[in-house]
Amino acid sequence: MILDDLHLPPGIKIAHNMPAEPSAEDLDFLKALGVRYVTTWAQPDKAKPEYYASRKQLYAEAGFTLYGMGNSGVHNQDDIVLNLPGREAKIELYKQHLRNLAAAGIPYTTYAHMANGIWSSPRGQTRGGASARVLDLDHEAVGNWNGRVYAQPLSHGRVYSKDEIWDNYTYFIRAVAPLAEQLGVLIGIHPDDPPQPMLSGVPRCIFSSFDGYQRALEIANSPSVGMCLCVGCWLEGGPLMGRGVLETIQHFGKQGKIFKVHFRNVDAPLPRFTETFIDNGYMDMRKVMQALHDIDYNGIVILDHIPQIVNSNQISAAYTIGYMQALLAGVVAEPAL
Repeated sequence: MILDDLHLPPGIKIAHNMPAEPSAEDLDFLKALGVRYVTTWAQPDKAKPEYYASRKQLYAEAGFTLYGMGNSGVHNQDDIVLNLPGREAKIELYKQHLRNLAAAGIPYTTYAHMANGIWSSPRGQTRGGASARVLDLDHEAVGNWNGRVYAQPLSHGRVYSKDEIWDNYTYFIRAVAPLAEQLGVLIGIHPDDPPQPMLSGVPRCIFSSFDGYQRALEIANSPSVGMCLCVGCWLEGGPLMGRGVLETIQHFGKQGKIFKVHFRNVDAPLPRFTETFIDNGYMDMRKVMQALHDIDYNGIVILDHIPQIVNSNQISAAYTIGYMQALLAGVVAEPAL
């Protein structure tokens, strides 16, 4: 597996999602924070083997390890989730994405299995007036992905059944998992955002609960298929998830099925939440870092969907990364409080 070839040190690694074509300022910013692991995304028109390899080389020359790379053109694809006419072509593109990763020596990719995007309401505010994503299922909620907008009542013209969604997932994962194994690439599947039983006619019956993940990973039956555990999505779902995030980490972490973690907090579970700073939500995020440490998690932890401090993503990122680094140092130094 490519991950083994990287000879990464043990333990939790703080990482940051970076532009595929970073500026010198972007690189200096991350160096100053002491972060050495990055992820990035390719746009569909640049998803070629040489481009993936050039991103790996660019970051390596700057002193970073490129842990993972996504391709927005094969992520959150309704053709795959709903078995639309473009399904076979999209699956072939996904396989090529895996080949590109392997050729470049990039060990990991995140995949999301949502047919009608990530849902939000108009932005709101959190602590100090910071601009933040809000979702209120009763107020102007729409789905978005890669320039497409999905609205109520039916995003795709009809109501789909749970069996259809499960059958389509099974078809996809059994088409791509053997290739991922052969190539030594890891696929981490992201939870639905938001995790709801049904959104605009499409059941979110797989990656919106503990039991759904359990069944999905059993269907995949592959060491190359696991979780991109978005703590924020798990907290959004709250009781709907079936098990809490700490128990989820314990269960899937002990199986070696957590490949990447999105470190995010919200102020309350659905039906309405605001994404807030990691020290300002309803979850004690030190407990999350502790749980990851307790299972000897060796993957990356990255910030996700952070509020904007005075309209600056960099200030927000610096605050959040610093807080994550402090949490990690604390649980390593004092593993049991």
